[in-house]
Amino acid sequence: MLDIKLIREDPNRIRTSILRRNLDASKVDIDALLAADARWREAEKRVNELRARRNELSSSIKTLQANARQAAIDEVKELKQELGSLEGEVETLAAERDELLRLMPNVLADDVPDGKTDEENAEISRWGEPPSFDFEPRDHVELGQITDTIDFDRAAKVTGSNFYFLKREAALLEQALLAFAAAQLVGEGFIPIATPDLARAEVLEGIGFAPRGPERQVYNVEESDLCLVGTAEITVGGYHADEILSAEQLPLRYLGFSHCFRTEAGAYGRESRGLYRVHQFSKAEMFILCKEDDSTTQHEAIRDYEERLLQALRIPYRVVNVCAGDLGAPAAKKYDIEAWMPGREAYGEVTSCSNCLDYQARRLKIRYRPEAKASPRFVHLLNGTALAISRTMIAIYENNQRADGSIAIPEVLQPSLGGLSEIPARR
Repeated sequence: MLDIKLIREDPNRIRTSILRRNLDASKVDIDALLAADARWREAEKRVNELRARRNELSSSIKTLQANARQAAIDEVKELKQELGSLEGEVETLAAERDELLRLMPNVLADDVPDGKTDEENAEISRWGEPPSFDFEPRDHVELGQITDTIDFDRAAKVTGSNFYFLKREAALLEQALLAFAAAQLVGEGFIPIATPDLARAEVLEGIGFAPRGPERQVYNVEESDLCLVGTAEITVGGYHADEILSAEQLPLRYLGFSHCFRTEAGAYGRESRGLYRVHQFSKAEMFILCKEDDSTTQHEAIRDYEERLLQALRIPYRVVNVCAGDLGAPAAKKYDIEAWMPGREAYGEVTSCSNCLDYQARRLKIRYRPEAKASPRFVHLLNGTALAISRTMIAIYENNQRADGSIAIPEVLQPSLGGLSEIPARR
């Protein structure tokens, strides 16, 4: 959520962000917000005036003569009745304004490129060369069948489409990847934290997920206010909700481990095949709380950690600066890292990292006190994927495949797998 003072002082800046994001101005209506805010401010001003008058009369009653005293008492009673009605109106007007305020997206960073879709994201860099095969490369779905390690057919029988079983070496590889992420990042000051797979709807709303309605991205638990989380960003983000931290605690760095559940409605086609877009997967997520003057530095640090993890796994990738039209509402800026996927003959997103400034912190009421007795300020929140297991496995399977369908395991993972160096072909 944006600071309403920012919108009052510089509404054109917000209008520009809305237009650059390619949002429907009739649904994200800044003029309606400003009008609602003006109504609230007028009512709030009147309430304050009446309270001041009531307090003035109440303090003077004892000094007044009998007739004047009774008149003052009568006026205080009238003011109390008027205030009771007007205070309810102020609450209603505040709720109307805040509902509109929640629709406002974050203000874009200055270096976010223009564009409407991911095809217009700006490439920043590349690392590694896509492998050259002397045979026709297979995609991970076929490789999973040949190695008998990924089973979509039986998962469809048990759970439905877009689910899967990981078997044999693939099940071990998932655990090795999570352990690898922890080994790399705990030494960088990240606190490992295993989170619940459920969160209250209000926490999802605080992070910026839609827990209800046609645009929801997550599953709801019937007859409760709980949802299955789409990422540990949700649960770790809610961890410090309604808290005031000390400046000495910041930056706080967490490495959250969770299952992730997503509806992925309407996601079909070759690019969504197999593990790329599924309803459930495991993920290690970086999450940082920091001071407002440190978030740009922390954002670049997250991106660097993500790149180092992929480099250690020897996965070719490219980094893109996500364009305005492809950004989610909470993010002021976001990088995507896309791994080369031979099965798609293209790069595909495997990690991302976002700087959300104080947008989520305002909703979640996470603040810090710069020094003793100082007024608290909102922290800045950032998130980034360490490793999303399903998509990382696509990159490992497809880039490390051999002619017979076996798969070489990255060297950095072999110690966690008891020295296992390959996933053998079995068919």
